Amino acid sequence: MKFLELKNELKDFTIFSLNEIKNIEPDFYRPRLNEWQDKGYIKKIIRGYYLFSDIELSEEILFKIANRIYSPSYVSLESALFYYHIIPESVYGITSISTRKTYRFTTSIGEFIYRTLKSKLFFGYDLIKFEGKYLKMASMEKALLDYFYLHPDIETEQDFESLRINKEMFLNQISHLKLTNFLEKYNQKKLTGKMNRFWSYMKNA
Repeated sequence: MKFLELKNELKDFTIFSLNEIKNIEPDFYRPRLNEWQDKGYIKKIIRGYYLFSDIELSEEILFKIANRIYSPSYVSLESALFYYHIIPESVYGITSISTRKTYRFTTSIGEFIYRTLKSKLFFGYDLIKFEGKYLKMASMEKALLDYFYLHPDIETEQDFESLRINKEMFLNQISHLKLTNFLEKYNQKKLTGKMNRFWSYMKNA
């Protein structure tokens, strides 16, 4: 298979895998991928996953890649809060939630960081449409709960202040009812108390 033939077959893929190539050509010659990397035609993201080099990376494309290379997962925590303009900057990398073990991929296009939650807490994400495709992103309420749940050290008003949350964006966008309904599913008194203190802080800050 020639490179242009492959590119045409996979033109609708943000990121593609070796298995998807073999679905097109079962006898595909694996070393050809190394040749195409050396020529700069494709980039290896992690083992078994590749990206066409001429794709212009955007935040949404990186989110889509994050969904794909470690599944099941959805973008959450700092990356989602930054996406919603709730915090002023994101961390270096794309942060996601998964039911698989905590993991970090350092790749040629950036870092992809995954934190673990139990299966019963793997909910509260939306399918966001981007260029005819969908990516899994935590709702604002779920991203906030994921963050506080996984950062038990954040408890005081001083801690809340250090997050530099955009109060106006927060109060205009967040649903207290949705936040409360999601919080009940965590079934944690400590987290409930913390979120109540945080809500009071945001209302009166």
